[in-house]
Amino acid sequence: MARAVVVLPQDDRSLVRYELGAPSPYGPPTEPLKSRVAFAAVHVVADPFAENTLEGGARLDWDATLAYRRYLWSMGLSVAEAMDTAQRGMGLDWPACRELIRRTAAEAKGARGGLACGASTDQLPPGKAGLRTIERAYEEQCAFIEDAGAMAVVMASRQLAASAAGRDDYLRVYEHVLSRVARPVILHWLGEVFDPQLAGYWGSRDLDVATETLVQIVRAHTAKIDGVKVSLLDDRRELELRERLHRYDIRLYTGDDFHYMDLIRGDDRGYSHALLGIFDAIAPAASAAIQALDRGQAEIYEAILTPTVPLARHIFCAPTYYYKSGIVFLAYLNGHQQHFRMVAGMEGARSIVHLGRILVLADQARLLRLPDLAASRMRKLLAVAGIE
Repeated sequence: MARAVVVLPQDDRSLVRYELGAPSPYGPPTEPLKSRVAFAAVHVVADPFAENTLEGGARLDWDATLAYRRYLWSMGLSVAEAMDTAQRGMGLDWPACRELIRRTAAEAKGARGGLACGASTDQLPPGKAGLRTIERAYEEQCAFIEDAGAMAVVMASRQLAASAAGRDDYLRVYEHVLSRVARPVILHWLGEVFDPQLAGYWGSRDLDVATETLVQIVRAHTAKIDGVKVSLLDDRRELELRERLHRYDIRLYTGDDFHYMDLIRGDDRGYSHALLGIFDAIAPAASAAIQALDRGQAEIYEAILTPTVPLARHIFCAPTYYYKSGIVFLAYLNGHQQHFRMVAGMEGARSIVHLGRILVLADQARLLRLPDLAASRMRKLLAVAGIE
């Protein structure tokens, strides 16, 4: 049987013929995942008929957006909703998040799918705000999420990063928030590489000092904390923090889209759970790999995930905060949505060469469900870019 072929542009402006491989062999699991808690931070599908400008608020294709969440649940993964992968802070505003959380929570009840939703302070204007105002903003969003029946992920706040004078202000705000939530939450440490506006979070640019502040919050509020999501792309630091959290029976959810394979597999000293943007893109492989861990088959786990790491590193390459474009592009290639349009026009954030490389790496990771469709869609995009 003939294989699909695409002619792809390279960095040196040459064109190279690439033949795609076989369709992805990965399908839904036959039973729930057991050995790790695995959240996929999920993207949204923009309404292609709407303007979707950064200033005008997000307009979503609700059918396609919710269908993708059902797909992730079918793969045995939980959904982390309204996080940075959904373009939170890059076009997805709080009014759109409210509706997104409401609809996804209703879908989760029907699908019996795991769900956590991001609580932030983005109903406030950008820049500095009073600490009491920030506390009320967090409180409002956490309450909305809990009323919808989901667990809150207390996201790092740009307003708090801009306003806090030091660690004591973080201790105060998190004391207020955690004293008022009704059920345990996931705390969220998103590094500067993902969002430059969060530089110096926890009151210091010194990550050792910042870690101490975070651990102090955990120690004071263990009953209100399910886990901590860490996205620093620093596996050594994550390992050290994971060991410290283990003393308080608090999970560490890796948000490290570079080192996730080793961190989730773990060793005799422990392992990380997952709350990852890359799991949106590699959901079938992620599910199959965790199933292998459930069976005690570490070699199969590594064989499945090893080819996904080059894809993840490419999608999340600098500027890392543009990774959302690669996530949505792969969903388009795989037929999960009918267009490659994004909130705030973010489909233009990566070059055609970058996108062509995603096709190749996804194929090599055995993640293309329908190679012929992926090739056809890539050719259309190349034509728009003037490459035929």
